[in-house]
Amino acid sequence: MTAAQRDAALSAGRLCIDLDRWLTERFELPRNEVPDIDPTITDPEAAALVTRSHWRLGAAPIPNMIHLLEAHGIRVFSLAEECHEVDAFSFWSGEVPFVCLNTMKTAEHSVFDAAHELGHLILHRGHGTPRGRQEEQEANAFAASFLMPRSDVLAAAPRFPGIADISQAKIRWRVSAAALSYRMHKLGMLTDWHYRELCIELGRIRRRNREPNPIQRERSQLLQKAFSGLRAEGVKRGDVAAALYLHQPDLDALVFGLVMSSLDGGGKKTATKEPVVLRLI
Repeated sequence: MTAAQRDAALSAGRLCIDLDRWLTERFELPRNEVPDIDPTITDPEAAALVTRSHWRLGAAPIPNMIHLLEAHGIRVFSLAEECHEVDAFSFWSGEVPFVCLNTMKTAEHSVFDAAHELGHLILHRGHGTPRGRQEEQEANAFAASFLMPRSDVLAAAPRFPGIADISQAKIRWRVSAAALSYRMHKLGMLTDWHYRELCIELGRIRRRNREPNPIQRERSQLLQKAFSGLRAEGVKRGDVAAALYLHQPDLDALVFGLVMSSLDGGGKKTATKEPVVLRLI
């Protein structure tokens, strides 16, 4: 990426840390439960299975990736429009893991990006930056295995599928048609010829800037509850921005696309002696 794109992403990460610290002082946020897996486990699929086991997910599809990350202590924020060239990135601040998502991509793209960044947090925590091609491939393999476990795909994916079959089946795992096709090919469920034909047809669809049978975009549960709690106390987002010495648009960019309703609220700001408790269920 260019220096400007890199600096914009780094700035976004710094703002995420500041906002998270401010929220942590006022709410009881979920603690970090990202598994510290055995360093001898280097296979991404094995790491994905260990993570699923640690979080007691079994082989079932994940209904909401953002909610899952938040429930296990990973802070999820959105990237500003000027970072549109960046799909996503993740990092650790002390013992707190962060994921920043580009919510201007398709909903399926964001789901896979969230799983991809989880892969980085687990597989590459001790690695320096920048990450190389091999680590990106490992994070992609982790995401595919985590979102589409081998046993579940083998049991539920259609046999000899056409585009219509793939477009319907992908809803189960909330991934793109291309991601499901690739996973099925890697698992030996599609021949090279069949996979190539599907890719050609999917390429025609993508040229029309469409994802067949799109899913609903995921939203943040943690941010929604936090800002609702602040609004109930009469604290407006302008007050939050001022407390963090931010311009309000910079604050808005961190949560744009991750909350469903307006973050602003009426009423006069009131001080409270005790922090509002936020528990994610």
